[in-house]
Amino acid sequence: MATLTVFSLHTFLLMFTAIYLLGYYVIFRNWPGLSRAETSSCLLCLAHGTPAAVLATFSLLHLENPSNFASQNTPFQNMVLEFTIAAFFIDLLHFLLFVPTSYMYIAHHVATIYVFSTCRYIINHGAFPILVVLVLGEVTSLCHNTWRISGFRRADSQVAARVQEFSPLFYGYYTVVRGILAPVFVCKMAMFYLSGGGDGLVPMWAWVSWTVVIAGGNLFSIVWVFNMWLGVWRERGNQKKLKELGEEDVSILG
Repeated sequence: MATLTVFSLHTFLLMFTAIYLLGYYVIFRNWPGLSRAETSSCLLCLAHGTPAAVLATFSLLHLENPSNFASQNTPFQNMVLEFTIAAFFIDLLHFLLFVPTSYMYIAHHVATIYVFSTCRYIINHGAFPILVVLVLGEVTSLCHNTWRISGFRRADSQVAARVQEFSPLFYGYYTVVRGILAPVFVCKMAMFYLSGGGDGLVPMWAWVSWTVVIAGGNLFSIVWVFNMWLGVWRERGNQKKLKELGEEDVSILG
């Protein structure tokens, strides 16, 4: 217990601030324009995503009654919640300072902070399903942010361009996790609370708002990856047309 108190929200805020500034002033200091700030945000997300998924999974595997979605939060679960609150808060500041027109991302971050903060500081129950959603959201973080960073340098880096060639594989992985597994679990969470499983532990206003926010986040992810797939199909269609035009030119010349 004493060890966990060292890892508080304030500690995590300082840690993620330092990581972001390390990216901005050291690692990506020579990157042009907005890419400097955006890749610093990716670095922060890399520092949060996979560790958060691992920590959340560890906390879920050591519960006495994992079927009770409304059980009281454990100290370790609260630490994971604070870890995520800090990361999203610093990344929110990034968007407000450098990309203030990214309304969807700003809204997503504010909503996420709301869910995790109310679960941690007001209700102190119901962390189990929220951490499952966190795992489903962050297991794609390593691929997602590596893909984002490479996207800024694909024009002048063969390695980055090579990473971008694997985009369809990333989209497929993202689709399975965010488009199938996450919605199925959110439905399970909603059914638990609708059946009265959280009565007396998690008030209706809390679980309803949590469910709406999480479902909205899933919908946002599905729309995003659908647009990415549209881009792939459009690009392949253009390549096919160019190939056909090339073959026609060759036949005419022949």
